[in-house]
Amino acid sequence: MSLVEVTDLTVEFGALRAVDGLSFRLEEGAALGLVGESGSGKSTVASALLGLHRGTGAAVGGSVRVAGTDVQAASDEELRRLRGGRAAMVFQDPLSSLDPYYAIGDQIAEVYRVHTRASRRTARARAVQVLDRVGIPDPVRRSRSRPHEFSGGMRQRALIAMALACEPDLLIADEPTTALDVTVQAQILDLLHALREDTGMGLLLVTHDVGVAAESVDEVLVMRHGRLVEHGPVEAVLAAPAQPYTRELLGAVPRVEARRAAGHGLPKPDAGGPRPDGRRPATEPSGEVVLEARGLRREFGRGKRALAAVDGVSLTVHRGETLGVVGESGSGKTTLGRMLVGLLEPTAGEVRYEGRVSSGVNPTVQMVFQDPVSSLNPRRSVGESIADPLRARVRGVRGKKDEAGVRGRVTELLERVGLEAAHYDRYPHEFSGGQRQRVGIARALAADPRVIVCDEPVSALDVTTQAQVVALLGELQRELGLALVFVAHDLAVVRQVSDRVAVMRRGRVVEEGPADEVYESPRDPYTRQLLAAVPALDPAVAARRRAERREPALA
Repeated sequence: MSLVEVTDLTVEFGALRAVDGLSFRLEEGAALGLVGESGSGKSTVASALLGLHRGTGAAVGGSVRVAGTDVQAASDEELRRLRGGRAAMVFQDPLSSLDPYYAIGDQIAEVYRVHTRASRRTARARAVQVLDRVGIPDPVRRSRSRPHEFSGGMRQRALIAMALACEPDLLIADEPTTALDVTVQAQILDLLHALREDTGMGLLLVTHDVGVAAESVDEVLVMRHGRLVEHGPVEAVLAAPAQPYTRELLGAVPRVEARRAAGHGLPKPDAGGPRPDGRRPATEPSGEVVLEARGLRREFGRGKRALAAVDGVSLTVHRGETLGVVGESGSGKTTLGRMLVGLLEPTAGEVRYEGRVSSGVNPTVQMVFQDPVSSLNPRRSVGESIADPLRARVRGVRGKKDEAGVRGRVTELLERVGLEAAHYDRYPHEFSGGQRQRVGIARALAADPRVIVCDEPVSALDVTTQAQVVALLGELQRELGLALVFVAHDLAVVRQVSDRVAVMRRGRVVEEGPADEVYESPRDPYTRQLLAAVPALDPAVAARRRAERREPALA
C-alpha cells in the first residue's frame, strides 16, 4: 500500500474549483514535488492530505488515503492522531505557525506529549534531541528561546524539528524556503535530504520554484488551474518536458549561469529622431553619476551593544544602469537601500544625489518594497495611494489641488504598469501578489524619480509573475532612463537585471564589478559560496553541489 493515495480529488470553495480531479501516489521513503504558479491549487492539495479543509466550508470530493488513514471518512480523533503523528506539515511562514509567547522547546514538547503521552521531562528531552538533529546550535539553551529570538532559517529548522518529534512517515513541506536567502535555502534543502536518508520518511514538497524541486525530489507533478499538467521522474520532466505549460514554466526560471538577456537594460542610442511609438529615444547607461554613497555606516543600539549593520560602504550608480546588491539575510543590503532612499539616516558617511549631499527623503529616489501589502494602506484604494506623491507636487489655481489632473495621471501610471484604469478604486486585498507589486512600481513612478531602489521586489512571487515584473522594470528603465538599485538574495534574478553587482557580507561590500565578471570569475570566497548554493535545474548537478556543501563551511 502506498504512503499517499489520492484519487480524483476535487476541492471547491463556493463556485471556485481549486482542485479538479487530481490523482497521484507517493510511496514510502519517496519524494514528490508539487510545482505550479500561485493559484494552481498545490497548497490546497497539501492541506487536503491532512483534512485541514474540514469545517471551513470547502467541498472536498474524491478519495485521500495517508499512512493507511482514509482522510475523508476519518473521525476528528483519527485526524488528530494522523496530524503530527503519522504525517506532519511544515508551512511557508514559521512565524504564523509558532506561538510567540512560548519557548520553542515547550512548543515541540507539547506536540510530542499530545501524541505519545510522555512525561514533561521526557518531552523536553525529545525537544532538545530534535532541535539538535536539525542543526540548531546549543539546543539545550536555544530550546528556551522564543520565536522572535530565532532567525528566519532557524525558525524554519524549529518547525521541521516539531514535525520530526513523533517520527512521522510523511513530511509535507509547503514552500519551506520561499523567504530564505540562497545559503539558508540550501541548508534547509540539504537537511530535508539528510532526514529522508536517515529516517526513510516520505516527502511531499510544495513549491513554485522548479530549482528547489530539482534539488529535493524524485518525481515532480506540475499543476495548473487545479489540474495535473505533467507527472514523471524529475530528471525526465526537467530535461524534456512534454507539455507546453511545463516548458513555459521552465523558460521563466532565471539561470545563474546565463548572461544578461538582451533587452533588460537600456539599448544603445537610436540613430536619431523619435521612435516609431512616439516616445523619446532611450540611451544606454552613461557616465553621469546620479547617486553616490561615500563611507556609509549605520549602527543600531548604543555603546558596547552597538551593531554596525552597514560598515563603510561606498557605491556609485550611473544614469540608466542597474546596480545589483546581493547577500544573505543580515548582510546589510536592505539597510543600505533604505539609507540610499533617505528612510534611514547614516551614522557616518553621506549620500549624494546628482553631486549634492542630501539628508532625509529625496523625491528623485524612490523605493519599491518587498511586501507591497505592508507598504499600501489597506483602507485606501490603490489609486489614492499612488496619488499621494502627485498631490504633493501638482497644484491648480488658488492653491487647490488639481484632482482631475491627479486622477488622470494615476490612470496613466496604472495602465503603464499593466493594470487598468478601473483598478483606481480597488483596495490592495483585491489584487494578486504580482498586481500589488505593479501598484508599488506605479507609486514609485508617480514622483518622477531618476533612481528606484527595489528591495527584494520579486522574492515572494512565482517564476512567471517574477519574470513579468522584472520585464516591466527593464521596459520602464529603457523608456525613462531610470537608474535601478536592485537589492535581492536571488542571485539568478540579479544577474539577469544587473549591469554591475555588489556582494555584501556582514555590512561590507566584499566584491564589486561588472555582473558577468563577478558571476563567471568571482574573486572572493564568499561570492563563490553564494553561487554554489544556488539551486540547479539538473538533479545530477544538484547532487554534486550537495556533496560539496558537506565540506567544512566557510569560516
